[in-house]
Amino acid sequence: MNSSPQPSALKSQVSSAIILAAGSGSRMQGAVADKALAQLNGLPVLCHSVRAFLESGCIDRFTVVYRDIAQKAELQAALDQIDLQGTPIDWALGGDERQDSVYKALRIQPETCTYVFIHDSARPLVSTNSIQALHTAVLRDRAAALAHSVTDTIKRIPTAEQLTQTELEDLDRSRLWAMETPQAFARSDILKAYQDVHDSGLHITDDTAAAASIGLSTTIVPNHAPNLKITTPADLSYADWLLQQ
Repeated sequence: MNSSPQPSALKSQVSSAIILAAGSGSRMQGAVADKALAQLNGLPVLCHSVRAFLESGCIDRFTVVYRDIAQKAELQAALDQIDLQGTPIDWALGGDERQDSVYKALRIQPETCTYVFIHDSARPLVSTNSIQALHTAVLRDRAAALAHSVTDTIKRIPTAEQLTQTELEDLDRSRLWAMETPQAFARSDILKAYQDVHDSGLHITDDTAAAASIGLSTTIVPNHAPNLKITTPADLSYADWLLQQ
């Protein structure tokens, strides 16, 4: 039996993309004042992600998470450089940590929102095809995330600080995946998950960990397209090179 959503059902689904742009960018070493606003192939970094979502046809609205009022004004000016196609944009003031920012953004989503895509603005190379594949998966399974398989040999050590003559434990790389964003969820599920994270005082680094905190499983959507996360000045240069290929 075909369990894929039928066209009539898809029309009733409303999806929102939460774009996280409130990070401090401390590892940029002062090379740029704000990596979300850094120029990348003629456009601010933020605009590349937003444009990919728009071109995917999967998104009905955006929520941009900002750091402070001054940054919000600069982000708004950046978005004026692209055609938003009339897509509504909500704004959410970020929190101290990424998880706080996501929780705040989830709490302002309208009740009509069925699915949310949570994306770090520092990943400007996400492709429309990847977003579309993720969209298909989340409609079917309610929780899905882009990721790529690990190809390096990965070792685990007993103590993070002890690097000299330490014991090396082999990990089975066939079971290891490096998580990316966007990660997509049924809004009601991930809101409940982040409420649990907030109430329990948990520390997490991605959205699938929030889902796991209440027992939700996630579908991995293998991503073979470049989806670099910009954290250092070298990453920005590399991203610019990739966009010109």
